[in-house]
Amino acid sequence: MKIGDLFIDESWIAESFVRASGPGGQNVNKVATAVELRFDARRAGLPEDVAARLMRLAGSRMTNDGVIVIFAQRFSSQPRNREDARERLSALLLKAQEAPRPRRPTRPTLASKRRRLEAKGRRGAVKALRQDASEPD
Repeated sequence: MKIGDLFIDESWIAESFVRASGPGGQNVNKVATAVELRFDARRAGLPEDVAARLMRLAGSRMTNDGVIVIFAQRFSSQPRNREDARERLSALLLKAQEAPRPRRPTRPTLASKRRRLEAKGRRGAVKALRQDASEPD
């Protein structure tokens, strides 16, 4: 399975089908339509920068062992839930592959420097007027 620049081996993905929660009548109690997809991110051999971003993006979906767990139960059919879980995993991996833009430090404009210095001068003048003239500095 190719996701962006990465090739994900199917053996790194484990799927198990469980009963979905929520409404559904009698059928929900006898049909396992929800999908629990498990992706072993540590074993996948991802580049370090992608793995670090993936860990941050996965958040609580990642276990201490480095396994990402995606639970899909949005649809009432097993194949659609399976496809949904795989799409969510691929979206997560695609987002992890995007390198963040480097921050370019900005400089204050000349006008903002002048405004700051003028305000500073005004505050200094006000404070100078508050001082008692009879007391030496």
